Amino acid sequence: MEEIKRKPSWLKISLENGEEYLKVKKIVELNKLHTICSSGRCPNASKCWGMGTATFMIGGDICTRSCKFCATLTGRPKPLDKQEPEKIAESVRLMNLKHCVITSVDRDDLEDKGAEHWKLTVEAIRRENPKTTIEILTPDFDGREDLLDIVFSSKPDIFSHNMETVKRLSDATRSRAKYDVSLKVLEYAHRNSFLTKTGIMVGLGETPEEVEELMQDVRQTGVSLFTIGQYLQPTKKHLEVKEFVTPEQFEQYKETGLKLGFANVESGPLVRSSYMAEKSFLASKLRK
Repeated sequence: MEEIKRKPSWLKISLENGEEYLKVKKIVELNKLHTICSSGRCPNASKCWGMGTATFMIGGDICTRSCKFCATLTGRPKPLDKQEPEKIAESVRLMNLKHCVITSVDRDDLEDKGAEHWKLTVEAIRRENPKTTIEILTPDFDGREDLLDIVFSSKPDIFSHNMETVKRLSDATRSRAKYDVSLKVLEYAHRNSFLTKTGIMVGLGETPEEVEELMQDVRQTGVSLFTIGQYLQPTKKHLEVKEFVTPEQFEQYKETGLKLGFANVESGPLVRSSYMAEKSFLASKLRK
């Protein structure tokens, strides 16, 4: 991974190579699964795999969008793997997951943008793993409620869609996705009685005031769970890191979020959307 700016000490990570890590790695490779842990170059990949958790990425590993922060490949995706829902469900069983997280690439090439595939995947996991809680982190589906309804019909336990960054930087950072459309997606999910979640990255040149404004915007949609982490530049072709936000500032963001009424806020340099997802889910239950 190429980095223009040198990472501060608080962003140093230790690599896992224990029995649980190797077990998860083997399951992912044998089933030819895609994970955002690898495709997104997540700094927590080794830690999470070492804890026996992984975030599965469905719909292939090529995205139809080209967000300037994302390491996932962009281009023309391959046809959907019709066996993928069952493969994911079986992997969740083999890992004995109490809580699983599913995300996907954008599939703007498909008429339904992959909504039916999402539905089939969640349903397959539920059949094979009835006691596992299911968290989905979806694209915006261009804000189309008819497509969101297809996904909603599978009844995930948590619906998540990321805002990614503050309003001022959204158009320059994201491809096709719009700040207001993302807010509408989250509001629609809350209106359909789902526990909702969103996340952002910082270090792109935003101000603390803009972060608080975003928190207020998403809180007004009914979002309960919020994550905030440091943006890390995947390659020289991606957006530069403008600032390495300090742990102290992350703690301040957490305090601000809790004061605004979020049930749980995960805020730290290495936090990502699915980081400590089960802990976040359980915390939201305790605060009810």
